[in-house]
Amino acid sequence: MNRLFFGDNLPILRERIGDESVDLIYLDPPFNSDASYNVLFRSPAGEISPAQLEAFGDTWHWNQSAEDAFDQVMRSGNSDASEMLRSMRGFLKENDMMAYLAMMAIRLIELKRVLKGSGSIYLHCDPTASHYLKIMMDAIFGKLNYRGEIIWRRTNARGTAGKWPRLHDTIFFYSKSDEFHFVSQKVKAEVNKTPHTLITGADGQKFQTYELTGAGVTKQGESGTAWRGFDPNKFGRHWGYSHKQLEEWSEAGVIHWPKDNGFPRRRDAEPFDPNSRQIVVGSVWTDIDRLNQASKERLGYPTQKPLALLERILAASSNEGDLVLDPFCGCGTTVHAAEKLKRNWIGIDITHLAVSLIRRRLIDAFPQCQFDVLGAPTDIGGARQLAENDKHQFQLWALSLVEAQPFKGGRKGADGGVDGYLYFKPDGKTTEKAVVSVKGGANVGVSMVRDLIATVEREGAKIGVFLTLEEPTTRMRTEATAAGFYESPLHGKFAKIQILTIEDILNGSKPHLPWIDSSVFRKAKRENTTPQGNLDL
Repeated sequence: MNRLFFGDNLPILRERIGDESVDLIYLDPPFNSDASYNVLFRSPAGEISPAQLEAFGDTWHWNQSAEDAFDQVMRSGNSDASEMLRSMRGFLKENDMMAYLAMMAIRLIELKRVLKGSGSIYLHCDPTASHYLKIMMDAIFGKLNYRGEIIWRRTNARGTAGKWPRLHDTIFFYSKSDEFHFVSQKVKAEVNKTPHTLITGADGQKFQTYELTGAGVTKQGESGTAWRGFDPNKFGRHWGYSHKQLEEWSEAGVIHWPKDNGFPRRRDAEPFDPNSRQIVVGSVWTDIDRLNQASKERLGYPTQKPLALLERILAASSNEGDLVLDPFCGCGTTVHAAEKLKRNWIGIDITHLAVSLIRRRLIDAFPQCQFDVLGAPTDIGGARQLAENDKHQFQLWALSLVEAQPFKGGRKGADGGVDGYLYFKPDGKTTEKAVVSVKGGANVGVSMVRDLIATVEREGAKIGVFLTLEEPTTRMRTEATAAGFYESPLHGKFAKIQILTIEDILNGSKPHLPWIDSSVFRKAKRENTTPQGNLDL
């Protein structure tokens, strides 16, 4: 079964992903901890909101976690990676970049372990850290397994004071061995661009032609010897193909012999058709645009990658039925592309809310798809365990159950009694809000309900939703009832203060609100495909 994991990808890789079980890995790990890397919410008016899910917070600062990651690499048994990371630390010292590289190095070691011998890995990064990551990838996967650097032009130039505007991302392509799978990708050429290498045949039709020689003189083998009286060395070149291949093309009639005794060229067997002409995709990708704010594909994630970008990578380096892994799953574009192209997949993300939104994206796009969500509570026992281990993550998980937007993106700190918001449109036009308060402690009382009533009034909200792990007392329910009702002009009365237990929600209950404002989270477009089969690992 396809799997979506909540949690830190390092222990999940170690404990849940088998050796050499993955055919293709794509990862887009964040570096700048001041940015949001999973979910960007919109305010009710539709503009960008300051409330962003802070998925990684202070992950990439030099602290005890970074020191532990560094020590794990030193003990990993990978001498090349250990020596390279040690040298980098000597140069960079203990800072954010070094913390990032230590965290990445130990994860890349695990990713190499789970990758099949015939597998490939694509590491997507920006120029901030790409040069360091390239060196680390060389150390872990081997410099001879470096297969290429893809430059993706992701935007147009904008005025930037004092420096060249950044236009691109970098994607490093490595294999685990020489036995990797790869299929060249072709795209339709621009109709208004006619190649300069067209020749006219005897019947007047035009054909595209190609060089048979390459730059540079060679004295080795046939490539540097004359063929049919043509010696490429005289012109500082050499044959790019064997004499046998050249003879076969000549017999097939696809060699063009210039009338001026110029060098022969290979030509297409079919006449040139500008409307059907295709070209092979190279290492610079300019035909896939970034997702702007008006894009129908955009779901509201600041670093969301275009589906076409992942589809190209999956089509080039995997087959139907192969297993694709994204250990920094973010908004789920990789698993979306894998589902669409009939690959099996594993996605991992570190926040409950992101996992919940990825789950909804998949269900929107593929209503019949089947997958397991692992690591998130599925019953009241698991909810209690999460609340005991990490109250903040419990809060984010509880908010995700009702699809509420976390207050200030879920950042820790004073919240003034607001843990999240739900938006709704009582008249189908005007957006109103409900305040959500989450309580994961063992002791709940009537004072908490009174606090929520006061918060609702202060916030100018219409409804308050109280989510509690423990069963509310009778006095709490009485106090909530006494708060009265909010009356919608089109949908009738709704309790102003609504109390739901986590168990209620797990059993299917939801806050009672008039017409939830779906503009906060955009739905993924439904795809036309068939559900995936099971994956037995």
